[in-house]
Amino acid sequence: MAQSKGWVRRYFKAFCKGFFVAVPVAVTFLDRVACVARVEGASMQPSLNPGGSQSSDVVLLNHWKVRNFEVQRGDIVSLVL
Repeated sequence: MAQSKGWVRRYFKAFCKGFFVAVPVAVTFLDRVACVARVEGASMQPSLNPGGSQSSDVVLLNHWKVRNFEVQRGDIVSLVL
């Protein structure tokens, strides 16, 4: 019985260490580098979401390009309010 408690305790400790390292890294990556978003509605038709309101497209929002002022003509810019 003591061995099973030790195993569970080691597993939980390893999980917590991984969790407290992975979550800040993931949040920083999604905030600073890139994130995935879903485009819905008619605002971007016909380039995105050509099927109408029933369908949606998934896009990668590249924060790195905007932060370095590398936006070029033809790029789609997303604003979050």
